[in-house]
Amino acid sequence: MKFAIMINEGPYTHQAADSAYLFARAVLAKGHEVTRVFFYHDGVNNATRLTVPPADDRHIVNRWSELAKAHDLDLVVCIAAAQRRGLMDENEAKRQGKDANNIAPGFRISGLGQLVEAGIQSDRLVVFGD
Repeated sequence: MKFAIMINEGPYTHQAADSAYLFARAVLAKGHEVTRVFFYHDGVNNATRLTVPPADDRHIVNRWSELAKAHDLDLVVCIAAAQRRGLMDENEAKRQGKDANNIAPGFRISGLGQLVEAGIQSDRLVVFGD
């Protein structure tokens, strides 16, 4: 079965990010496919490379990056939601005249069309968070 995952809440403020990560891991472990993980609204905060949790806490951003690398996952961050929250990749930072970028490895910025496409290409779209 093919799953697309949408995350609407940020890390450390809501269970959605942790639940989505654990769901994705479980799906992959059972031999299913994750066609895309789409980060929307405050969920885009799961993609910032500047997150530094305490040493004894889980590092949600790194978990996503590592899972994406291990399973060749497509982690897509909504460009409009990201810009509102100050998240940019290198290209967007240059375009906006900013001197830095902060997208973690394995994530990419794109539009809502990627969510629609993921929904079409998947058997199920599972949404985490409001």
